[in-house]
Amino acid sequence: MRVPRTIPGIPLSRRSGAFVAAAVATATTAALLAPTGGSAADAAPAAATPGSAANDPNIPFVCDNSRPQAADPGSYGMQLDGSFLHPASTPVDEENPHPFPGRMDDYDTRSYSKNVKIEAAYEGEAFTPDFFHTWQNIVDFGGRRYMFQYDRSEGRVYDITDVKNVQVVERMSRNDVDGDESKANGSWAAYDYWGATTIQWSAKLNSYVMVMSFEDKRQISELHPEPGQDKFDNPAGVAAVRAKKGLKGFKVFKLNGPTKKDWQLLSTVSTDSTQADPLNSDLANPQQGSGSLDVPYWDGGKYLFIAVAPNDTYANTEYPTNLHSAGYQSWDMSDPAKPKLLDTWHLEGQVKGEEAAYAKNPRCGNRTSWMGARMPLFIPKPVEQGGKYGFAIQGGFGLTVLDISNPADMKQVSHLDLPPSVAGTEGDNIDVSQYEKTGMIYVSGYPLTEDCYEPYKPIWQIDARDPAKPRVVGQLPRPTPPKTSGITDYCQRRGSFGPKRTGYYTNPGKPDNGTLVYGFYNAGAQFFDVKNPARPEIEAYFVPKAYGTKTQDWPSEDGSFPDWAKGNQTHGVYTEWDRNIVWVFTNHGIYALSSRDVLGKPNLGRPEQPFRNSQF
Repeated sequence: MRVPRTIPGIPLSRRSGAFVAAAVATATTAALLAPTGGSAADAAPAAATPGSAANDPNIPFVCDNSRPQAADPGSYGMQLDGSFLHPASTPVDEENPHPFPGRMDDYDTRSYSKNVKIEAAYEGEAFTPDFFHTWQNIVDFGGRRYMFQYDRSEGRVYDITDVKNVQVVERMSRNDVDGDESKANGSWAAYDYWGATTIQWSAKLNSYVMVMSFEDKRQISELHPEPGQDKFDNPAGVAAVRAKKGLKGFKVFKLNGPTKKDWQLLSTVSTDSTQADPLNSDLANPQQGSGSLDVPYWDGGKYLFIAVAPNDTYANTEYPTNLHSAGYQSWDMSDPAKPKLLDTWHLEGQVKGEEAAYAKNPRCGNRTSWMGARMPLFIPKPVEQGGKYGFAIQGGFGLTVLDISNPADMKQVSHLDLPPSVAGTEGDNIDVSQYEKTGMIYVSGYPLTEDCYEPYKPIWQIDARDPAKPRVVGQLPRPTPPKTSGITDYCQRRGSFGPKRTGYYTNPGKPDNGTLVYGFYNAGAQFFDVKNPARPEIEAYFVPKAYGTKTQDWPSEDGSFPDWAKGNQTHGVYTEWDRNIVWVFTNHGIYALSSRDVLGKPNLGRPEQPFRNSQF
């Protein structure tokens, strides 16, 4: 279930209100942001043609409608051997339960663990900026360690120096204006928020520098996945989304301390290729494209890589509420106050005019699949340290290996299609922490529905020792519940089940040799041993309770935990490799875990050295 908390206690999709009709903004021809010699697809899109599909020229009616039908209840479910058979395919259906024989009647309030110790637990609204997803970063100031946890307008700053006594330093919210990002309040200016962020130490500025994404909002009221209300059938909703104001791009800040008042804005960068000057863009009118998606890749040096659709012609995606199909850009960050675009790359088929290539994808027309990047390139070794390759995962477009040794001229080395897994997010994350050791990368999507009402999202083991010929060589083991749980498969536990991510490359310290920690929704945090790629194992886990206890912190009228938030349980992990602590982020709070056998002795106090830059 993915219902954003914009009004306390009231899920967005359950509020009444008509779609807002708005005129489609006419694109203004302007200087192209892409480097000289870029493809014609990077040029500014033409104005809408009257009578075009859905009154918008960039809605991809390339293939006939083949949206999956609801799965026959008899075609999936518990098997006689105790395993679960997933549906072959399903439509987007994120908000409805799908009970089956053998599913638990209620959400599980027990927790389970193996080979881990819970060092601390923090529950309540102060530790739950959002029930469904948050980002994290860590900085060190004055001998203290701080963690940021945030999702757009909801942000928190914690002092985590003492793992067993975490303190809330700052809280940011827009609840007093019903979550409306067009309205300013005590925390935010109009159209401002806390987007996905990387923070690295800049030797030039002798300080932390934060690069923050500003992107399309993914949970929106103007469009819904259902036929008749999605982008394919609802021109008024599409026009309303196009008409939204706000920066599409990224901002760069110098951090003079851990709280928002310490953010010093260095640059505001638009990735809209129709803008004449990316450093001085028009914010009074709607901007084109997706903006910078998720956590930008930057290690504090010269090169920045982002996932982005630079204009509205980057549109070939089947997902019913998303208007853009993101490729990638490289930027020169030699001067953080003046980033310079170097190159733009996309896979053929993503952009209007490339319909022949798009039609070859078996997902074309299914009005379900996310097509395009959700995160920037995954880079195992920075270019400045001799790194040559970036790994791109683009949902239903699969895996592409790029040669980024010259960031001003990114080149495709190879491409690998992955088996369709519709619905849910097919290709989202790549863990490259083991690539330099074993040549293996780990590719995963994540589930969007409850009760396993979609194909399982495996974590693919891909052998990329020869970057020209990457190949699937296995999957990481599927987590199974302990016997004490009374169930044989996590699908029975209710909620979403499947991998999310292994945190981010911004984690302090150097990733452990052979250990991957994944957030796994209702299966909690799963610790995988991949030292021997031929025999990956689950060596530890922590599965927390499904939801929180009664407290007036929760945004419901009676103070109880809202039913609509119970299904999205463990949605994130963040590992302090330098202190051997794993932070687990759930729908009801935060847990701090240690595992001496897996990670080594934990440091529950001040880190020996401050975090400065990501290690690879």
